[in-house]
Amino acid sequence: MMRLSRRQIVILAIALGAMILLTLLLAPMGSDRQSASTYSRAPDGYGAWYASMQQQGKDVKRWQQPTDALFQPNSKTDEADPTPNRKILLPKTPITFLRIGKDLELSAASEAWVKQGNVLVLVGAIVDASVTQAPFTSDMASPGGIVRIATSRRYRPSSDSAAILQDSFGTVVWQKTLGKGRLISVITTHLAANAYQDFRANYELLAKIVTEPGYPVWVDEYLHGYKDSEEQNNPASEANLFSYLMRTPLSLLAIQAIALLLLLIWGQNRRLGLPERIETPTLNNSEAYIQALAGVLHKAGGSEFVLETLGKAEQLEIQKALGLGTIPLSIDDLIAAWLQQTGQPTAPLQALLRTAARHRRVSETELSQWLATMNTVRSQLS
Repeated sequence: MMRLSRRQIVILAIALGAMILLTLLLAPMGSDRQSASTYSRAPDGYGAWYASMQQQGKDVKRWQQPTDALFQPNSKTDEADPTPNRKILLPKTPITFLRIGKDLELSAASEAWVKQGNVLVLVGAIVDASVTQAPFTSDMASPGGIVRIATSRRYRPSSDSAAILQDSFGTVVWQKTLGKGRLISVITTHLAANAYQDFRANYELLAKIVTEPGYPVWVDEYLHGYKDSEEQNNPASEANLFSYLMRTPLSLLAIQAIALLLLLIWGQNRRLGLPERIETPTLNNSEAYIQALAGVLHKAGGSEFVLETLGKAEQLEIQKALGLGTIPLSIDDLIAAWLQQTGQPTAPLQALLRTAARHRRVSETELSQWLATMNTVRSQLS
């Protein structure tokens, strides 16, 4: 066993203490705002879903401007903006606008915008949904496969709403017609989050929801704190750039790496010794299981179980080799077919099948003879 010197122990203790202290003092703040962002690679982010949409060639873009500029383009929303000649590039309507977050709701401005012929998708909508007896994690059937939902809340749609995904406890995804447009609501925020990459039906369901209207898809990233180039060039925004970086996990990793590097330099970059390789013995699970089962049967004297199990399996193999299917035949019919097709003596086959059919316990000597008879039958069949 490798022993550390006193100096090495001190270095490791200081490094560990520094990492713990930095983690407590510089832990990223405000991460809830970046939750469900298409830029996020965290389990609750939507980076993987957005990447899959781009790989499929879908018309999907990120919206990084205030939503008032979209919902109320003719209003004076930029009077408080100190940036001169700021231009808001509005997409051509109609579009599908996807918002992903917690407790999203339909405002008067967004409702008027939808009635003009647009589609608004709220993933994480705040609705009058109650907690039901449904398990927190549920698998629901959809045209694209099984969709996994992590919530016990369900919505009871009104008469003017149509369910898109539901089970016996209630509805999780539904849509409602507003004027010329549609409002699509999803209870859970994590319908197609990165954590559900193994459930492709989740991704396909959200992709179908946003692309089925046939409009360009815009994802609201301004909701998560991301701004377009006009906002980034705003001096008021640049003043907060350092504070924004300090709220990201990258700052914590960078500071920890610098602290570790300084400790290594101070310790003259001394190695703690070569790692000792421990060879793990390979284990054949099938062989171990067979040996364990054989030991149990031997102690219990379960020879009749061995005869019955192996006898049935061997009979099916013989039937398949003779082209007689997998439905068990009577011993006499099988012997007759054996004699007709192989021309081999029937005594070994009769001894093999009739001994197994007696359902009685035999001695180890008789069991060994029976196994030898099985090998004889196999050699005759080949």
